[in-house]
Parts: sequence; C-alpha cells; structure tokens
Amino acid sequence: MADPYQNNVYHQGGGDPYGTYGEGGDQEGYGYQGESYPQEEDAASDATEGHDDEDQMYEGEYQGIPHPDEVKAAQRAARAKARQDQAGATELEELAEQYEDIMEDCGHGRFQWSLFIVLGLALMADGVECFVVGFVLPSAEKDMCLSNGEKGMLGLIVFLGMMVGAFIWGGMADKLGRRKCLIWALTINCVFAFLSSFAQGYGFFLFFRLISGIGIGGSVPIVYSYFSEFLQMDKRGEHLSWLCMFWMVGGIYASFTAWGIIPHYGWGFSMGTEFQFHSWRVFVLVCALPAITSLVGLMFMPESPRFLLENAKHDEAWMILKNVHDTNWRAKGQPEKVFQVPTLTPTGYYYYGLGVWFPDMIKYLQQEEYESKVKVFHRERVERFHFNFSLENQIHREGEYINDKFINIQMKSVKFEDSLFEDCYFEDIESTETIFENCTIRSTVFYNTDLYEERFIDCRLENTTFLHNKKGCHLDIDEENDVLIYLVSFLGSLAVLPGNIISALFMEKIGRVKIIGLSMLISAGCTFFLFLSFSQAAIIAWQCLFCGVSVAAWNGIEVITVELYPASKRATAFGVLNALCKLAAILGTSIFASFVGVTKVVPILLSCTALVCGGLVALKLPETREKILQ
Repeated sequence: MADPYQNNVYHQGGGDPYGTYGEGGDQEGYGYQGESYPQEEDAASDATEGHDDEDQMYEGEYQGIPHPDEVKAAQRAARAKARQDQAGATELEELAEQYEDIMEDCGHGRFQWSLFIVLGLALMADGVECFVVGFVLPSAEKDMCLSNGEKGMLGLIVFLGMMVGAFIWGGMADKLGRRKCLIWALTINCVFAFLSSFAQGYGFFLFFRLISGIGIGGSVPIVYSYFSEFLQMDKRGEHLSWLCMFWMVGGIYASFTAWGIIPHYGWGFSMGTEFQFHSWRVFVLVCALPAITSLVGLMFMPESPRFLLENAKHDEAWMILKNVHDTNWRAKGQPEKVFQVPTLTPTGYYYYGLGVWFPDMIKYLQQEEYESKVKVFHRERVERFHFNFSLENQIHREGEYINDKFINIQMKSVKFEDSLFEDCYFEDIESTETIFENCTIRSTVFYNTDLYEERFIDCRLENTTFLHNKKGCHLDIDEENDVLIYLVSFLGSLAVLPGNIISALFMEKIGRVKIIGLSMLISAGCTFFLFLSFSQAAIIAWQCLFCGVSVAAWNGIEVITVELYPASKRATAFGVLNALCKLAAILGTSIFASFVGVTKVVPILLSCTALVCGGLVALKLPETREKILQ
C-alpha cells in the first residue's frame, strides 16, 4: 500500500517504527531523531553534568519494583500486539493508539500545567457568568425600574445565550480548531460584558448579556476537548477532574467580589439623571477579568495537535508536539531527551433545578419573615407634621394626613390604603415597593420624587401636581444588599471542594461510571434531608451537602464525554450536551421557581426521581478509564 503521507518531509528507515523528521537533526532546526544518534561525551548538557548512568540507579530495583519506563514499554507493547491481532483495526484507531504513544513520550509537565491554568480561567469565566445577573438584579432593578417579568427574563437570558453558544461553538471547534474558536468566544464575551456594564436601558442590557452568554457558552465544550488532547491516558481522568475545580473557583470569585463591591453603592459616577454608573456596574466589569486573563494566555498556547492531525496539518502538529516534549523534559532537567516520531496513519435537570430552588427558597423565607414584622397603622390622623425620617415595612389604613410635609426621606415597602392626603407636600422622595391604593389626594405637590402616577392605584387625584419627577429608581441600596445571599452562593461554591478533590483522586482508581452512579444516588438521598428541617440555616446546610456530593457526578460526566467521542466530533458532542444542560437550567428556573412558597414536596420528589433514574442509567454506561482517546 502506498504511503499516504508521501508528500511529508519525514523519513522512515528499515524496520524501526520511529523515523527522523526534518533534515540533519541539528540543534538549530526542528529535527526529530530516533533513539540511536551520535553524541560526544562533552555534548552532555549542563543540567546532567557530574552524573552518569551508573549514578542514577532506580530506587525500586532492589525491591523488585519495575521501573516506570519498563511498565510504560510493556503497556505500549501490549497495545501494539493488540493492534496486530485485530486485523480489522481502522486507521482512526491506529492513529489514536500511536498518538497515545506520543503523549506518553511527551510526558506530563510544565506545558500541561501552563495550559491547565489558561483553560481553567476560561472555565472560571463560565462559572462567573452564571452568577453575575443573579447578583446584580437587586441593584439593577433599582436603576432600571425592572418589573418582576423583566427580572425573570434577565435571569433566563444568560442561560439561553449559553445554550446557543455551546451548540454553535462546539461544532465550530471541530471544524476550525479549539484554540481559534475559544479565542473568538472569549473575545465576544469580554466585549459584550464590557458594553453591558454601561448599558442604561433594559433592552440594551438584555441584548448585551445575551451575546455575552453566547460567547462564554463555548468555553465548556472547547476547554475539555482542548485539554484532553494534551493528556496521556493514565493522567486524563485525574487532571480533567482538577480542571473542573475552576468552575467552583468562578462561583467563589463572583460571590466574594459581589460581597466586596455591590454594597458600596457610591462607587461609581453619574451624569445627571440620564447616565448612572453604580457599584453593580463595577462588579460586572470585574467579572470579565478571568475571561480577559484567559484570552491573553491563549495567545501563547498552540492549537491542539490532535485536531491538526485530523485535518492533515501534520507538519504543524509535529512542531507543536516537539515543543510540548522539549518544554516538559527541559523543566525536568533532561533537555537532551530526544522527541521520537512514530509513523502515523491518517485519519442535568436535577442540579440546575435545586440550584435555582435553594436560593429562591431562602429569599422567600426572608420575605416571609420580613412581612411578619410589618407595622399596621389604622385610622391615624396626622396634621401639620414634618416627616423627616424613613418609612419602612408599614401599612397605613384609613388614615388622614392634613397639611403634612414629607421631605428628603426614603419609603420602602410602604402601603397607604383608603387614606386622605390634603394640602400635603412631598419632596426628594426615594421609594421602592411603595403604593397608594384607593386614596384621595387633594391640593398636594410631588416635587423631585419617584412617586409616579402608576403608583396610585384607584386613587382620586384632585388639584394634585407632579414636578420634576425623578427618572429611574434611585433608592439608596446601601442597606438593601443582604449579605446572606452572597454568603449562600459563596458557601455553595466552596462546598464542592471536597467532592472535586475526591473525584480527582479516585477517578482513575474506581472509574468514571461508578463515580457518576454513586454520586447521583447519594445526592438523591441528600434531597430527603429537606423534609427534616426547612429553616434558612437548614436549607444552606442541605445546599452545601448536595453541591459537595453531586459535583463528583458532574466531573465524571465531563471526563466520560471527552473519552466516548472521537476527535472529529468531540467538541460538537460536548457542545450539544452542554446546550442541553443550559436548557435544563432554563426549565429548572421556570418549573422549580413556580413552587416557591407553594410546596416543597414536588421539587424534592422531582429531583430525587431524576437523580435515581440518572444514577441507574449511568451505571450502564461503558467504562472509559483505560480507553485510548479516539
């Protein structure tokens, strides 16, 4: 059979499975030499000066423990024999086997750890994106006067964008390259995240966050596909699991920065009443830093050589593989180790549901507690009084306010029912959730307030004047930001640390399938603890327990997805599956949130059923622990 790579410049000789790539193999070129090459005694590198072969005795030799190189050689020989016995092996399978040999020769070292940090920051940016809108909503609704429907849409639009992005970028990464598509995706995310921080209107802010989500949606399917193609088989499960930790770091980063920035409402500037740049907008900018840092790092990283080989770009792939090899062995003090080139042949509903339901239930319990402390004033008569103190969480029924002044005060959750205001004066009022219902208002002036006419429900306005109404919502929210919400997100993100560590350490020991199945089944049991207690503290504790256990299943799913699909379809498959996860987030947000304050039985049973079914199905998946990456 004719050599399909006859146009390549590498040559092979005799029966030696390794050849020489390039001419001459001198130190100035990119020569790839076989094991037998002449070397003068004085040509040894400074790194190994003073050491000879006899000095570097393997410690386990006297204990009968095989040298790691001998184990690797035996495994490689076994794979080669299996290829010979399997006469019907496809060219794709031969490429996978031989690429695994190359990665074993390259080793695991400085290059992989550098790529680990760069791609981890991209994954961290994905985690941050999931939290940004949730943290800024309480503040953004004041600046933009958002209705409940608009707030709900803003919460969903992020997952919608990430769903579309995962589907699009996954397919593109298999066609155009992992590195190139990841750079484009992160660039789109950074640009539109920046624009969203300055958007004053709801429509523009919604649009910019949608496009930002589409950009960051490509990070998960590309990152795992990209990193896996630089890992050898015995390192893949562990190090992909360590990579998953960056999503947790993203949640911690978002919670911590939100806690430190958003409550400082005065951080920012304004240009009249038309342009406001408050602290929550600063937070949006800070949240783009992981993506920006990853984008800079990617400029110094190469394309996946496996992708290049799949697309017949062999020379470029060899150059990259040689760089990986030399970088790793140089860092280990063996710069003289030669890179050998073989003759290659061509080629969740449950999580998002409870994840949304936990914080919504905490907010509901807080609101329930807040409403239980409401003060009710019945038939009060106030005449010629100057209100110079804030009103909060109050209901005034059938009251009479004659010739009173309300000047420079805040009104939060205040309701006036069936009341009379006559000859009153309102000035410099900032309010939220304040309404007048079925009231009579006579000869009253509203000057520089945010009490618009729509705040007056079924009211009779007689000789009433509104002057210089404020635009937007300007209630000072220094005390509005409940740090408990940030703390809950911080603890929930931190709680996955034990699960991440355990899954990383045992992914190669007990296998992907068992980790996925056991994690989901144990998580199903954790959901029943919610029946025992339902206070705020209990919900936080159960959330941490659930997140810590279920993350092992997530990590196992990420690893097994990478290993089940061939290189030509890996990012596409990952993108489709990740898009389905984001669809689950959208459905979970809608379905589970509808049960807040209604019942806890349905969400718990739905989650438990999904977890049990998923865990049992997972145990039927093929184990990929010792599977060569196709």
